[in-house]
Amino acid sequence: PRPDLPFTVVNNYGPSECAVVATSGQIQRGLRAEGQPPIGKPIANVQIHLLDERGEPVPQGSAGEIWIGGAGVGRGYRGQPALTAQSFVPDRFGRTPDGRLYRTGDLGRLLSDGQIAFCGRIDGQEKIRGHRIEPNEVAAVLNLHQAVAASAVVGHGPAGERRLVAYILPASGMEPTGRELRDFLAARLPDYMLPTDFVRLDSLPLTTSGKLDRGALPEPSMHNSLNPMVSRPPTTPTECRLARILSDLLHMDDIGADDHFFLMGGHSLLGTQLVMHVRSAFGVELTLRQLFKAPTVAELALVVDQLVTQKREAPSGASQKVAVTP
Repeated sequence: PRPDLPFTVVNNYGPSECAVVATSGQIQRGLRAEGQPPIGKPIANVQIHLLDERGEPVPQGSAGEIWIGGAGVGRGYRGQPALTAQSFVPDRFGRTPDGRLYRTGDLGRLLSDGQIAFCGRIDGQEKIRGHRIEPNEVAAVLNLHQAVAASAVVGHGPAGERRLVAYILPASGMEPTGRELRDFLAARLPDYMLPTDFVRLDSLPLTTSGKLDRGALPEPSMHNSLNPMVSRPPTTPTECRLARILSDLLHMDDIGADDHFFLMGGHSLLGTQLVMHVRSAFGVELTLRQLFKAPTVAELALVVDQLVTQKREAPSGASQKVAVTP
């Protein structure tokens, strides 16, 4: 809220199944949060549990499904015993023998001050490289970039090769690059939450009810990509060899020294193949972690050259497996 507002803004959260309000909190004036404002803390006689898919508490700071317990939990859905049994379950955390918990289907994360950050719906989750991700969290951070007027983040690809694609509506007069936006996100989110593709849109497609029309989002391509189209050619022998390897893996021509593995469509499975090709071509052990930290051809070439140098200078009889951290 603006500092000059003559009233206090209070954010309440809660489903109808739990007497409408379950958490509440004042929004600090002048505070620009990373994404949406928090939904506050549980009100009196209400308990909030953040649980994983097994019904176990998630670690501090991780997102989990919001389960609500306490005096406000309803009895169930009239005439729908199956749905009631699915959503209203015995409260194994409470002290009341007949207590119940309501499964909201919403995601939340406990903040350091005890408030809860709302993270979207559980049915919108994506599983990327073994991590469960709420794409709306990524979009909320993207929207903080000055060159982004609006964005949407969705999952693409089959299971095992699932990747995040960010659709960007640039702010007026602004033309952000995929690398610029990825670096912005990388400073605020873990690696597994970073999109691999950034697609430019003139407008976000919406349904008649005003929600994002996912089916109308275009497939990522070289024509709608925000990735830089011009890159200097590889110059060193290592850069040239890596560019040829990537060209075969990604089925792309003219890969430049500044081209970004993940922004060209690379993912963890292709990264594993790249590691194997580097081992065969250079005789050194590259790691996926190094690839994530040095994703361009030029950056990766420096890492490979350092690995080769370390291997060459290693004492006779020493282990040939060396690794460096860029």
